[in-house]
Amino acid sequence: MQNLYKKYIHETYNEQGDILDFRLDVPDRFNFAYDIVDQVAEREPGRRAMFWRNELGESHTFTFYDMKEKSDQCASYLQSLGIGKGDKVMLILKRHYQFWFTILALHKLGAVAIPATNQLQSKDIVYRISAADISAVICTSDGTVSDAVEEAAKTLEKDLTLIMVKSAKRGWLDYEQGLGKANAFIKPSGSDLPENHDMMLLYFTSGTTGMPKMVGHDFSYPIGHIPTAKYWHKVDPEGLHLTISETGWAKSVWGKLYGQWIMEAGIYVYDFERFSPTDMLEKIGTDRITTFCAPPTIYRFLIKENLSAYDLSSLQHCTIAGEALNPEVYEQFLKATGLALKEGYGQTEMTLAVMTPYWMKTKPGSMGKPSSIYNIALLDDDNQPVQPGQSGEICVMTGADKLAGMFSGYHKDPELTASVWYDGIYHTGDLAWQDEDGYLWFVGRTDDIIKSSGYRIGPFEVESVLMEHPGVLECAVTGAPDEVRGQVVKATVVLAKGYEASEALREEMQTYVKTHTAPYKYPRVLEFVNELPKTISGKIRRVEIREKSGENE
Repeated sequence: MQNLYKKYIHETYNEQGDILDFRLDVPDRFNFAYDIVDQVAEREPGRRAMFWRNELGESHTFTFYDMKEKSDQCASYLQSLGIGKGDKVMLILKRHYQFWFTILALHKLGAVAIPATNQLQSKDIVYRISAADISAVICTSDGTVSDAVEEAAKTLEKDLTLIMVKSAKRGWLDYEQGLGKANAFIKPSGSDLPENHDMMLLYFTSGTTGMPKMVGHDFSYPIGHIPTAKYWHKVDPEGLHLTISETGWAKSVWGKLYGQWIMEAGIYVYDFERFSPTDMLEKIGTDRITTFCAPPTIYRFLIKENLSAYDLSSLQHCTIAGEALNPEVYEQFLKATGLALKEGYGQTEMTLAVMTPYWMKTKPGSMGKPSSIYNIALLDDDNQPVQPGQSGEICVMTGADKLAGMFSGYHKDPELTASVWYDGIYHTGDLAWQDEDGYLWFVGRTDDIIKSSGYRIGPFEVESVLMEHPGVLECAVTGAPDEVRGQVVKATVVLAKGYEASEALREEMQTYVKTHTAPYKYPRVLEFVNELPKTISGKIRRVEIREKSGENE
């Protein structure tokens, strides 16, 4: 192994050899496909890049050389279709291995990759194609998804290049056939090669309010994920890392591409249609997964199973992100596996900004400490630092320069960009407080804070206590209007297996919260539901719950 990552990160150690801090070294020109994947393929062609399998029993091992060869073929094919630097291409490819061939090919061409989830409806696709001026769509053969793309194309009356993987129907080009007939790839040169400041990726955020924003990332972005894989995921170059994410989400490139391959580690991809905790636990054992990352929702399902019935001996390190970690999830997983979950925090707009690295003690429920590559401050409404123990907005003090890993801005919306990133400060919209040891603790979104009888209550702190009750599978805490208190705390609860809604259970849960945290925080309103409203990325839509309670009227 050649340790390519050392070219892009500088580490500082103490006398004991422990890492004190680190900084990124960004070259004047960087292209992940050429400088990482192709370099590893040249130096160590047989190194495993990916082990892929699907629910039908099909499996493939791809080396870095395979990835170079297939991405070259794909780049040549896309070139033949007129796709080049700056062209915007939407990828709706689930967890198909063709996603990796294609995104690397687009990087080589300097085109803009726009990953999208297969859960999009026709109206969502219409919005994305129009907003981003997308010229081509490369899509799964899933009829529901391709039908939605076709309907969107007809609605827009736009001449789109439509390419389908695995098979092709009328009106679509055949991906496999195109790669098979592709000429030898000729690498672009001169002005056709992308520069660091050129857009490489564009994500539509699944925000819990309003229309999705277009988050643009340039070609230096992958370097920002080295700390993600090295210090947080703690990937094993000879092992397999599994991040549970469909390729339409930014979390996929966090855990299924950039940092892992810069560290020359193998990634594991299980191409499934519907998540099953028992199926996933079996695959972790049979395929010998070494490092694992998932959102709290997944861990909540896993800990409800009998983990002792599965072989999890290959697991070396586990991480959690996507929403704040409830301490109860942490304790249950630790008890069952002996592994302390390491939490992290970031956004689509940046990489991992706060983390519990592998060498740092875990404080259950804390996100950890700011990454050395980000200058993080907790600020009040006047942009002044808050005192330890007080909640403030998580802000990145960027200064005049854009940090590697930070977004370039909201595409085509300079006003929106300026509303969150001004005077050298990027405002995340998330609240946290810092303890005496420097650990950050998530409070909630700035617009989720509940103001009741003069108290400011973060929904997460109430949710964490509720999650300790064995009858709670999922919950969301919001404010509900009240004539006397202004707002009261409302809990919307999905029950675990074996529990039935009743007035007695409602009172039991309310009493539990009242006796395990400050009494004024208990949910005066508690509603049982079959499921929580969520965005297509799985984030709870508290705004929808508030609307039903009349809070947003």
